[in-house]
Amino acid sequence: MTIISGRDSGLAAPEIAAAPVAQFAEVIEAAEPSREPYVSIVLPCHNEEGHVVTEVARICAAMDASDYDYELLAYDDASTDSTLACLHEAAPQFPHLRVVHFQRNGGAGTVRRIGTRQAKGKIVVWTDADMTYPNERIPELVQMLDKDPYIDQVVGARTTEEGTYPILRVPAKWFIRKLAEALTNAAIPDLNSGLRAFRREVALPYLRLLPQGFSCVTTLTIAFLSNQHDVKYVPIEYAKRAGKSKFKFVKDAYLYILQVLRMVMYFNPLKVLMPVALFLLGLGVAKGIFDQVRHPLYLAINTILILLSGLIIATLALLADLIVRSRGDI
Repeated sequence: MTIISGRDSGLAAPEIAAAPVAQFAEVIEAAEPSREPYVSIVLPCHNEEGHVVTEVARICAAMDASDYDYELLAYDDASTDSTLACLHEAAPQFPHLRVVHFQRNGGAGTVRRIGTRQAKGKIVVWTDADMTYPNERIPELVQMLDKDPYIDQVVGARTTEEGTYPILRVPAKWFIRKLAEALTNAAIPDLNSGLRAFRREVALPYLRLLPQGFSCVTTLTIAFLSNQHDVKYVPIEYAKRAGKSKFKFVKDAYLYILQVLRMVMYFNPLKVLMPVALFLLGLGVAKGIFDQVRHPLYLAINTILILLSGLIIATLALLADLIVRSRGDI
């Protein structure tokens, strides 16, 4: 039996991600693979008792049929049902399965951050345990990274929307995705897909940026694209969720938009702030010309305020850009 703790070695910036959950993670059981794994699959599990073993079996069957040595890291994120007991019972059947229990719910982002840090493989795969993603295709995603050393992440781009509130989610996700595309100058077929494989070494510097919730996958996508890492998208089918969805439309949609802006500000603040500054400066100049036509040698107070606002935002944009360039992590 291998002892596994939930300790996360790096503290996230307080405004971006919550503190690690070392104090509420504990070992439950693990089976040690015969060889050092090449692929680590991080599987967050929260109240998935009815299908978690089926999902584990599907992933293990696909990986066993491939040529890859792997580990499957199943994190029980303080489930209130029998998910933990199901993983306990199933562990002896799957020699590559390692199970970790969190005593307090940390969210999918926390699980993925800690899981990626604890992963032993060079390639890390993120997916969900709710039967929505075609996890039998995980070896295919890993193989794409193997074949092309210039690709750092492969993302399963969903071709259908089977989530809750589809009438609201589809336009909201389209708007957020288009905003991210404009800010990153990259085509993004699926901004928040939960199925992806990436090089662990490349992702490590960005783990401290991951938030607790669903937008952690959005964060990783934008971090890679903003820092000029190649991301490949593969069309995948998306099935109806097994069990109850944990997605809250208003709250999570707001967090998605906020996280897109936050991440682009982190890597390229000029993209966010300078268009606003130039718009205000242009509006101020136009208003100043209008003032001169109507009242020569006179500038209205609102004209001066518009110009000053544009100058202040432009100055902040340049200072923010200087801070980003001096960080040394881009």
